[in-house]
Amino acid sequence: MSLLTTELHDLSVAALAQHLRERKVSAVETAQHFLIRVKANESLAAFVDLNEDATLAQARAADQALAAGAAGPLAGVPIAHKDIFVTRDFVATAGSRMLAGYRSPFDATVVQRLGQGVAGNATPGAGMVTLGKVSCDEFAMGSANEKSATPPLGHTSPAPVRNPWDASRIPGGSSGGSAAAVAARLAPAASGTDTGGSIRQPASFCGITGIKPTYGRASRYGMIAYASSLDQAGPMARSAEDCALLLSAMCGPDLDRDSTSLDVPAEDFSRSLNDSISGLRIGIPQEFFGEGLAPDVRAAVDAALKEYEKLGAKLVPISLPRTELSIPVYYIIAPAEASSNLSRFDGVKFGHRAADYTDLVSMYKKSRAEGFGDEVKRRIMVGAYVLSHGYYDAYYLQAQKIRRMIADDFQNAFKQCDVIAGPVAPTVAWKIGEKADDPVANYLADIFTLPASLAGLPGMSVPAGFGAGGMPVGLQLIGNYLQEAKLLNVAHRLQQVTDFHVQTPAGF
Repeated sequence: MSLLTTELHDLSVAALAQHLRERKVSAVETAQHFLIRVKANESLAAFVDLNEDATLAQARAADQALAAGAAGPLAGVPIAHKDIFVTRDFVATAGSRMLAGYRSPFDATVVQRLGQGVAGNATPGAGMVTLGKVSCDEFAMGSANEKSATPPLGHTSPAPVRNPWDASRIPGGSSGGSAAAVAARLAPAASGTDTGGSIRQPASFCGITGIKPTYGRASRYGMIAYASSLDQAGPMARSAEDCALLLSAMCGPDLDRDSTSLDVPAEDFSRSLNDSISGLRIGIPQEFFGEGLAPDVRAAVDAALKEYEKLGAKLVPISLPRTELSIPVYYIIAPAEASSNLSRFDGVKFGHRAADYTDLVSMYKKSRAEGFGDEVKRRIMVGAYVLSHGYYDAYYLQAQKIRRMIADDFQNAFKQCDVIAGPVAPTVAWKIGEKADDPVANYLADIFTLPASLAGLPGMSVPAGFGAGGMPVGLQLIGNYLQEAKLLNVAHRLQQVTDFHVQTPAGF
């Protein structure tokens, strides 16, 4: 092997896959290199579990497949998985004390497809090697990755994930561990989930690329549920090209195991990466550029939009009039679904059970009180309230009606444009603890990502520059249903003329 292992973490997923195919480096050497980096950077608190034996076994299998010419397209490339996906060889805690130490008897479909493939399915997996599990907010409820009850590697108690660009700041959430790991070059790629922006917002805050596909594109089987009509898996990596390769492996129907899976064939999302965007109509929602958007964020987004104009795209003013309503709508619908999904965690069959109780009801109460964190309890209570007799029609039903209107707003907008662009978040990443005692402030930070989630549309974050304190700023791109390839092409064209996505935090 001639490739110096010291260079491995600087390679993109696409380049690393090519080096592995050409046998310039082995999958085992690659896995060992990244394992060393993970253990050397435990202060970031990004990883919550490693299983070196399992990782190296997968790497040896990848080397054998590569030698035999029967390997998947990403064989041997390491990937970190968000702790919301169940995995056989690693813990799957969802960042909660309720699932402390839990190991699943099976892998989530996303894990299988990126790895060795789905049992009984003729389509092989991409052949990636699982590096470990990364931190997330408890049950994916959060915007800062400060709310995980699972101690990170090298820590004896829970700790917030730190942003590699500034360790005093949050990485975003709930996929903050995934974003921090990729930004710090601890992993070439990571899986994430997006319920209300949990791929796009941390990708923006950490200066990487992340995409949430159309709802139903990626199987939810084995993804620990938060809000079933909103949760969607997606990839996080350095570039749009890398995300296209990962998304191609992740997506595809899983009808026997996921009732929300779309019956849409898997496709090659990298097929149109170099298509011209001359004449492309980019919709600019006026509601995304009003009061509350920080000047530094606006300046970075405006500069990125000017680059698109240089490439021949046209900026078209549009309106998404119900943008402000997305926050109350989301924080009614998501907690309502969470209260139902989390009712299974009662201390009976699995999960945390209180040590001291007197009867069945006492066991339920104490187990749930001890097992769930404050934010999870808050959302369960809100959800139970809006679904209760006398309030269902006033809150939950009305929220669902407005959700439909928000989706209609997007369809009206897409009559005038091909894609929609704007900021991902109103500000750059804030200081750890700055909004910890103000849940509403956290909720308001999701205002630009929630509408696309409620509508089930694909959306992504693309590095667009830097704002206050030298912190990354992401450009959000939103496409119409099943238009992921178009979105990725638009993102890729920006990355061909800018270098924000290849810049690395100091010290990494």
